[in-house]
Amino acid sequence: MKYLKTIPLVMTAVLIFSGCSAKKSDKAPGNVSGERAVIPVRVLALERTKIARTIDYTATIMPYEEVNMAPSTPGRIDRIYVETGDRVTKGQELFLMDRTQLYQQRVQLSSVQKDLSRLDTLLRTGSATQQQYDQMKTQYDVLKTNVDFMEENTLLRAPFNGVITGKYFENGEMYSGTPTTQSGRSAIVTIMQVNPLKVNVSVSEQYYPLIINGMKASVTADVYPGEVFTGRVFRKAPTVNPVTRSFIAEIELPNRNDMLKPGMFVRVSMDMGEVATFVVPAAAVLLQEGTNIRYVFIEENGIARRLEVVLGKRFDDQLEIISDNLSEGDHLVTDGQSKLMNNDRIEVVI
Repeated sequence: MKYLKTIPLVMTAVLIFSGCSAKKSDKAPGNVSGERAVIPVRVLALERTKIARTIDYTATIMPYEEVNMAPSTPGRIDRIYVETGDRVTKGQELFLMDRTQLYQQRVQLSSVQKDLSRLDTLLRTGSATQQQYDQMKTQYDVLKTNVDFMEENTLLRAPFNGVITGKYFENGEMYSGTPTTQSGRSAIVTIMQVNPLKVNVSVSEQYYPLIINGMKASVTADVYPGEVFTGRVFRKAPTVNPVTRSFIAEIELPNRNDMLKPGMFVRVSMDMGEVATFVVPAAAVLLQEGTNIRYVFIEENGIARRLEVVLGKRFDDQLEIISDNLSEGDHLVTDGQSKLMNNDRIEVVI
């Protein structure tokens, strides 16, 4: 019986010994509460620097205007007066549709006009009522509108000075309204305005307040080394694309000596003037692996704070960084930043 009483005492002693061993193990060297060691770093006090802000983009030249000319209704093409490559002036005849229906409506209009004239005389003498006259006048107005519409839509004219860039039918063929152009639209001919031209540039949203109508833009084309063409911003998009974080700036580009052609690749440069910004060593800016996210570390009371930034211009081994969370006097980590994680404890060394 004494033997049985000693078993609980032995087990209690074993548990106490195990607990003490575990506590000693927890305090073993190399595992101090799982915390990272204090990391030595060097910092730089941020100061704004004035730089000449110039933004550069690539783009493709576009016609200032492009119109696919087509009649309002299908029908037989009587005659096309232009060929691809022809230069045309505003108001010049482009093509003529079959006018049989127009001629019939002209005859009807002439007959109704005579009837209306007779009713007008009878109305004056009291031999016709105002209602009869109003009904005839309405019929005349409807026919006149139809005739004017048919005249305008059977003989189509150039809406502006330009060049014919596409002809899709020949004389005598039937126009059915099916798509004929590369853009999937229906047309008999396509006309482009090529002087001036237009360049659409996708600009980063950070420059939205700086892009204004009338701003100059320098345009260069690889096919003309040394040549610089000057354009002006004439419109910017009222909204920003939430996916690309950019907006479209449209630049009007005079086509000097007709050297430039729609579809050409060009480089566009716009001067934003002098701005005060942060320029830091390029090595201080890190790239998050597998993304395009750039970030830096700021020292705050011995703690490393990670801040995402946007890159601006590069100046040799210096980079412009942009962030609403940066202020003058902030301590930017310039050495040791590659070892840091957000909220790490750091020590500034000289």
